[in-house]
Amino acid sequence: MGADPELADVAAVVLVPFPAQGHVTPMLHLARALAARGVASTVAVPDFVHRRMGSCADVAAAGVGLASIPSGIFDDGGEPPGFASIAHAMEHHMPAHLERILTRGHAACVVVDVLASWAIPVASRCGVPAVGFWPAMLASFRVVAAIPELLRRRFISDSGIPILTDGFDKDQENADLRTANNLHILPEELQLGTKELLPWLVGCTASQEKRFAFWLQILQRTRSLRCLLVNSFPSEAAEEDSDQLHASQGLQILHVGPLSIHGLLENSLKLPGKNPSMWQADGSCMDWLDQQRPGSVIYVSFGSWVAPIGSDEISELALGLEATGRPFLWVLKNDPSWRAGLPAGYLETVTGRGKVVAWAPQGGVLAHEAVGCYLTHCGWNSTLEAIQHGVRLLCYPVSGDQFINSAFIVNMWEVGIRLRSTGQSDVKDGIERIMEGDDGRRLQQKMNELREMVMAGEPRFVAKRNLEAFVNGIKRDDLPFEHLAAKVYTPPSQIVVPA
Repeated sequence: MGADPELADVAAVVLVPFPAQGHVTPMLHLARALAARGVASTVAVPDFVHRRMGSCADVAAAGVGLASIPSGIFDDGGEPPGFASIAHAMEHHMPAHLERILTRGHAACVVVDVLASWAIPVASRCGVPAVGFWPAMLASFRVVAAIPELLRRRFISDSGIPILTDGFDKDQENADLRTANNLHILPEELQLGTKELLPWLVGCTASQEKRFAFWLQILQRTRSLRCLLVNSFPSEAAEEDSDQLHASQGLQILHVGPLSIHGLLENSLKLPGKNPSMWQADGSCMDWLDQQRPGSVIYVSFGSWVAPIGSDEISELALGLEATGRPFLWVLKNDPSWRAGLPAGYLETVTGRGKVVAWAPQGGVLAHEAVGCYLTHCGWNSTLEAIQHGVRLLCYPVSGDQFINSAFIVNMWEVGIRLRSTGQSDVKDGIERIMEGDDGRRLQQKMNELREMVMAGEPRFVAKRNLEAFVNGIKRDDLPFEHLAAKVYTPPSQIVVPA
């Protein structure tokens, strides 16, 4: 499918995503939007991603090439490689291959996923302008961009660990929340503690330090960027401090999202509705949904990257879903790391009322009239798809930017509720609350309003305008897009990197 890895002479834009489904999907949406506007676009992915997605005709049908970059990673077709393997490949194996692609082709620019920052110095060596791409909310980018200031003001240590302000009672549960509010990165209304606000605070201390070093490396490389395309809509930035976003020298922020929504709405973009996936979806779940009553089904999915919760939590969640007495569709990979916690005989016990599949065509599921709510990890792509189809959200964030997304869903947009735990009683109570009564009706009304705003309001106009301005810059060879009239984020003048 798609283009030869060498690209020949056809690529005007090369797009480089981080090789995870949640990053590849929005990059493909962006490539489709550019191709529909007359810009030849090729998405360069590691060979293991290409093998999994290379048979998908939807990509080629949209006029997008898919180039394979050798990664040196052995892939047996099961679970995708882990972060450590991918990071090593991006730093030590893939750069030379991308450099060969760029030097032999005629790329006007390279669009680089910020988490794939390895491609920025490659583009620089080849003399090709680089543009950044942030596949998530601008709010989560603000947190990462604030790292130098947090270091300078000693809100975090040189290894990224929060430093509690003197005078706080460290024994109180809300001390962490007050510390996060004192950072003044995002609105206090979000009610985010530091462990939820700072995306590198995952796992043990050694893991947190490695993740923080990863973000520092990204910040060093992205200093050269002058333009950042963001897959979100401007309303989510409305609460940001005016001194953080202003028209001056710095990084130009262009809202171009939600790319999945706008591409499907615009008549000029004749894009396939299917999202290419690294996994084969179980289509039988659509037939099962056809047999359920409208608005009755609980849809459960925690994304595709890694097993998100432990076996004990899986067991409690399974019992909670069963206790509701409602039909449910649960996406749970057929792998021990995902299904180890299922009670013995569970799949047979719930047959008929509950359906568990390894992977589902999520867009089709959320669009189905039988689905009444979505129990989600709050990944950004999943959040956007839920908004697109007007489905209320029961939020159980696990890591990274999922906590920020959940805070916007629950506290700012009021289109979902936070699940306190996967305990049987919490699951049962949360589902009853979101599916029934005044809470359920209020949440659905808010979701309908948000959906209308995103699908047909100002965000759609802004995304279309910004995409067209970006394309005009490419066609006029007007790089680095000095002509663009957009909000500008001014990062700190110096990145402070611990010795």
